[in-house]
Amino acid sequence: MRLLTLVLLLAALFTCARASTDTPSAEALLQQMQRAYHHYNFELSLIKVRQGTIEPLRFSHAVSEESELSHLIYLNGRPSEYLKRNNEISFFEAGTDPYTLSGARMPGFWSAVLGMNLEQVLKSYDPVVTGRNRIAGLPVQVVRLAPKDPSKYGFVLWLEQASGLLLRLDLIDEGGNLVEQFMGVDLRIMPEPSSWLLALDKVKLPRAVTTEQAYQAPQQELGWAPGWLPKGFRVMSTDRHPLVGTGEMVDYMMVSDGLVDVSIYLSAPESGMGEQLVRQGATSLLRLLNDHKVEVTVVGEVPAQTAQRIAESLHSLAKGVRP
Repeated sequence: MRLLTLVLLLAALFTCARASTDTPSAEALLQQMQRAYHHYNFELSLIKVRQGTIEPLRFSHAVSEESELSHLIYLNGRPSEYLKRNNEISFFEAGTDPYTLSGARMPGFWSAVLGMNLEQVLKSYDPVVTGRNRIAGLPVQVVRLAPKDPSKYGFVLWLEQASGLLLRLDLIDEGGNLVEQFMGVDLRIMPEPSSWLLALDKVKLPRAVTTEQAYQAPQQELGWAPGWLPKGFRVMSTDRHPLVGTGEMVDYMMVSDGLVDVSIYLSAPESGMGEQLVRQGATSLLRLLNDHKVEVTVVGEVPAQTAQRIAESLHSLAKGVRP
């Protein structure tokens, strides 16, 4: 009896050890996810959940001999639709004329994760395989991107086991609480591209322009800089441009860690303005008036206290003077 128990125990240990060696590393799973996104013809229905609201979306992808096509549409409320043809993205949003940008990416974390520079992102996030589960009736591998700096959100990715396609994306805070979520509810992988999506490859779209051409604000050095940024963030863009609608000139800086973008604005203060904080899911918008009566606005997918710390760290590049 003891011999039988020992044999069963050894068999169980061998099975567990083999299962652990059969599981790819977290980095390998993330690489597979990015390859899968460019390889498969598929349609994914999903929902976006934040602050108790649910938005249905549909994401479609096709690969032909001539083009790679992606299409994202929000199915409720104000029409929002995005079409990516190779390296060009066309934006169709209610209240604005359609336009096409070259070298841009679709809005939202879903697209940011699919297109991230993995080597850069892993400098400030630790990838960890956390187990297996099921999403939309399909087995998945679960990978967590844990920030090396607790002032940032973490990400949990749920990757379809056979293909590697991303089926669910959670943003979580330092305590592990859900902040925002994209949840796949139905995945269809097809042997051939959808005919309707291929037809969009022939549609005449607005002429593509670069981001620099679209906003016509030449890069320039500003007289200020943040004294603190979360680990992995660096300055990507600086300029001075008029605000749409008001024409007011603002200093602008965009910082990023390769996955999350944060915008910083400095401008003349509005009359009677006080500190303002607005949160919508993962996005924080903070406005404050600093000691030198300059209005500072920070917008991005970071916790509110992180936005506050960035705003309060701004300092003038002129010695002894704050912006």
